[in-house]
Amino acid sequence: MRDRHLNKMPRGGTTTARYEEDSENDWNCGSWFEYLLIVILSTILLVGVLVLTLFWILFYRDGFAWSDDPKLQFNLHPTLMVAGFITLSGFSILLYRLCRCLKHIYVKLIHMFFHACAIPCVALGFLSVFDSHNLSDPPKVNFYSMHSWLGFVTMGMFVLQFVVGFFSFLVLLCCENRTYKCRSIMVPIHASFGLVNFMLAIATCITGLVEYERQDAGNPVLSSRNSEIEHYIINSLGIVLVAIGIIVSVAVRRSNAPATAKVYVTERC
Repeated sequence: MRDRHLNKMPRGGTTTARYEEDSENDWNCGSWFEYLLIVILSTILLVGVLVLTLFWILFYRDGFAWSDDPKLQFNLHPTLMVAGFITLSGFSILLYRLCRCLKHIYVKLIHMFFHACAIPCVALGFLSVFDSHNLSDPPKVNFYSMHSWLGFVTMGMFVLQFVVGFFSFLVLLCCENRTYKCRSIMVPIHASFGLVNFMLAIATCITGLVEYERQDAGNPVLSSRNSEIEHYIINSLGIVLVAIGIIVSVAVRRSNAPATAKVYVTERC
């Protein structure tokens, strides 16, 4: 590798090579087209899945409420979980990998900000379904289905990822030179588990949609026409979630993504 691609950084009397840029990673027209296509499609899908969820809840599930109406309180659960785990977390992942117009430290702050915004959505979504089950007549059992177990694992991994990310990539930057080796080890681990966590969130949402359809099958309150339309909406949500999983995976793992430009540790300032 040529010297002009290296940034020498002193550490304990020695020099450590850190890659900053590489001419081999320069983009051509095809790369830029792919980049813009991924950005546009991912934005449409991430916003669209939340809009479609709101449309479903408002027009076919009678909207929202809190503890005074457990059935409507439950409607907060799918909406807030999609907002937190899918839309906000999806944008956070994509911005971290695809944003080329800001210094990387600012990209990381935006990445953390989107995940931080997802936390109250996830917390309220969890409380809403928990209260809805307990206040139902008769009360419903909590944590009995595959959906609830997957959701519990997803929430636990999300919290762990946030804590590790905050400590490793923001707090440790205060001693950047001394913590370089530690952060270089944590980068691939944090990135891999972040993508796994996002895929788990998508799987949890899809199992939740399947469980909802099974429980609501044959509901005498719904007309056959409304039931048919709602069935198509739920199926569309599932397809959009799968498409989001595909496009986020492609964006993160593509070898010519901006964040793979020969950077050993992505803590450039």
